[in-house]
Amino acid sequence: MHISRVDLNLFVVLECIYAQGGITRAAEQLNLSQSAISHALNRLRELLGDPLFERQGHVMVPTPFTRSIIGRVREALRTFELTLHETNQFDVESTTKRFSLGVRDVLESVVLPPLMKHVVDHAPGIDIASVQNDRRTLESDLQSGALDAAIDVVLSIPQTVRSERLASDEFVVLSRRGHPRVGRRLSLQTYVAEQHVLVSSRRRGPGIEDIELVKLGLQRRVRLRCIHYFAACRVVSQTDLLLTMPGRYARLLNALFDNQMHPCPLDTASADAYLYWHANSDADPANRWFRQRLVEAFAAPPG
Repeated sequence: MHISRVDLNLFVVLECIYAQGGITRAAEQLNLSQSAISHALNRLRELLGDPLFERQGHVMVPTPFTRSIIGRVREALRTFELTLHETNQFDVESTTKRFSLGVRDVLESVVLPPLMKHVVDHAPGIDIASVQNDRRTLESDLQSGALDAAIDVVLSIPQTVRSERLASDEFVVLSRRGHPRVGRRLSLQTYVAEQHVLVSSRRRGPGIEDIELVKLGLQRRVRLRCIHYFAACRVVSQTDLLLTMPGRYARLLNALFDNQMHPCPLDTASADAYLYWHANSDADPANRWFRQRLVEAFAAPPG
């Protein structure tokens, strides 16, 4: 079938149902009626010879065929969008757009407050979606437009993905105030002798601190492994456990817990944050605007 006989708007509907998980939310996103969305979906089902989605409760679950083509559909739509952007100047005061940012929770609290202050004050039609970043699909997510940008630690990336260092952050160690064995200065000997909290998204394996300790022929005891620094800081405030974490995020959380903060006695690598985007977005005025706002957000004083 020749492309001239296909209504390309049908694929916009397909992508939106896939992203939103249902016809109702897709209709709201595209500012169309539910009947219009259902009619477009039926036309595309007939065109492609596949159900495309199957209803399970209130959710439209994509079929294997839909999952197999959605990446290419998104890439094609992204190419069309970028082509249009190249011929239209991005005007932040009048443009209506939703940017998706892939980010870990530890960086979300750092970047979102200054970013949203600027967006709310200067970009009335811009919305931001902060979503979990999957490192395994980072390239395809950026290429397809599922993500406009991502912020993470230094990663091994292909040539099609661009990067820029946003900030360098040293690790610190937190202890509760009044800790019986930790004074104003924390020595390596005391650090190793105490018990610790390790924050990691992985179910097992050493932290960066443990790797550095092994190099020195030392080992610490991790009494608690958890996935969020907020919970870890609260545990530290109520126990004698120590927590090693990036300093910038520690200062934000410490406003709630008032733990004592010490320089890390280990020669650990800094917790650098990097901005990632796809090469096909280099010249896109909207993406450039978004990236510049993220750079400025990291340059803003913490607090």
